[in-house]
Amino acid sequence: MKAMLPFLVCAAFVGQAAAEIRTDRKSLLDSDPEVVYLNEVVDPPIKLRVIKEAPVYSDKAGNIRLGFLKADQTVTLEGMTAKVYKVRGEGTRNGLAGWVAPWAFSHPQEDFVAKLKQLYERQIAVNEVISREGIAIGMTPAEVGKSRGKPTKTSVRRTAEGEQGSWEYIDYEDVKNYATRIDPATGQVFRQLVSITREEKGKTVVEFKDGLVTALEESENRQGGDVRIIVPPLVFRW
Repeated sequence: MKAMLPFLVCAAFVGQAAAEIRTDRKSLLDSDPEVVYLNEVVDPPIKLRVIKEAPVYSDKAGNIRLGFLKADQTVTLEGMTAKVYKVRGEGTRNGLAGWVAPWAFSHPQEDFVAKLKQLYERQIAVNEVISREGIAIGMTPAEVGKSRGKPTKTSVRRTAEGEQGSWEYIDYEDVKNYATRIDPATGQVFRQLVSITREEKGKTVVEFKDGLVTALEESENRQGGDVRIIVPPLVFRW
């Protein structure tokens, strides 16, 4: 449940406003694990210049051609895999959105391709951690929230050096409790669920500095912690 997969945040794109991770709850894991949807990751969106007319396909594998992307225009990069880009722009006949080979584009930043590759590889790693409800060094608060949900407790400390904080998650274990009953009509012995005890199993403390996870502390309760009793739904016998 809790991952310890350290990775570094890739450098922001120079020449654009520092790409901020969006805090909305839209899934990073859409449908295809090989695809990163950048409109869910960076803001403002990444723009590319079309330097050569290129075919546009309906899927990343290039099975169905939708048309041709017109040259000499700026398009929005919506998603990507390691080999192909998903863009939205003007076709030779009308508007198009689909998958296009990278050779059709250019960007004014000299090391743009390398930075974009770093962004893609990082986001694939983030998506894998989130799919396991884990947390890793280098994640943002938004990504931790997508993985583990709302923390049980939060704290923030602001100093001249920057902002630090921590999130605390409590892990619980549910144990079903049964009682032996005898059916007065038949004399048959059966077990009946009478309650569920929810006991604190462990705790995870996530430390942040300047918007990134810098440390994780995990503890396990071996002596039993606070117990909550959850009454099961009523079962009526007619």
